[in-house]
Amino acid sequence: MTPPDAPHNRWSDLDRPPLNVTALRRGLLRPESLWSELEVVETTGSTNSDLAERARSGDLAEGTVLVAEEQTAGRGRLERSWTAPPRSGLFFSVYLEPGDDVPVERWGWVPLLAGVAAATGLAKSAGVDTALKWPNDLLVTVERDERKAGGILGEFAGDGIVVGLGINVSLRADELPAPTAGSLALAGAVSTDRETLLRAVLRSLEHWYGEWKGAGGDAAASGLQAAYAAGCATLDRTVRAEPGRAGTPVGRAGRGHRRRRAACALHRRRAPAAGVGGGHRAPAGRGGRADLRAGAEGARRTPDPPDGRTGGYRVTGRCHARRTRIGQPRT
Repeated sequence: MTPPDAPHNRWSDLDRPPLNVTALRRGLLRPESLWSELEVVETTGSTNSDLAERARSGDLAEGTVLVAEEQTAGRGRLERSWTAPPRSGLFFSVYLEPGDDVPVERWGWVPLLAGVAAATGLAKSAGVDTALKWPNDLLVTVERDERKAGGILGEFAGDGIVVGLGINVSLRADELPAPTAGSLALAGAVSTDRETLLRAVLRSLEHWYGEWKGAGGDAAASGLQAAYAAGCATLDRTVRAEPGRAGTPVGRAGRGHRRRRAACALHRRRAPAAGVGGGHRAPAGRGGRADLRAGAEGARRTPDPPDGRTGGYRVTGRCHARRTRIGQPRT
């Protein structure tokens, strides 16, 4: 029998019990549900990479969910790494196929939709006011400071899009990867039960995806644009964008009506590779990369830089404005 204090024992940290896959499937995999398959693995490199590979091989149904107790090679935007202690957070990816119901130029809304869904689900289940930092960060307040507690990234794969989410749940102060990082526990969450949180986020994602897809991908008609704007911490704040190469634009993040953006008109970047962050890679065979802007009515393809590097901008600076809680899903 494996001793309970063995380093690789699933029960070695009693404050971080393993997920109950049977209970999760019972609560989420219903005949009328979007979710068709749910798998929990002990460890993997990247849930996004795993699902994307399956999607490209044609062996993946819409609504597949892959959850990892630990990610060893999770990637964020601009190829940054994402790691955390085992069972200290939610690390999962889902596969969605908007299909012909939604023009492909509107698929750029999916990572933002996932952000709204995650913030809504966490507000209900964890009791934590979660804000969105364009385009892919989930922010919580820890000791009056806004800190990153999660990230979102999507990539085209097969006939759909893989969306990955990473959320710090029970990370303690001495486990944080950076001073700007946070977790739900440090933000005073009323619950850090990962099964409860995962069910809430996936149900919220199912709701918002259904609303958006039912409106043909129209973010305004589905209420997505208003919900994202309500929860975006960087709107109407002065921000600095740190690019991947030269120049440092400084300006105000605005609503950009004429530019048809939902948030942060300044912050523009090319998409990174897979991982937990925010952006898309163009499907195999389509060429170039998808240049996604927040809420833009187009995923405009641009060629890769001649040297093979991917440019990008990173918004920095603090936003001290009072946040508006993202509204609950409409019923």
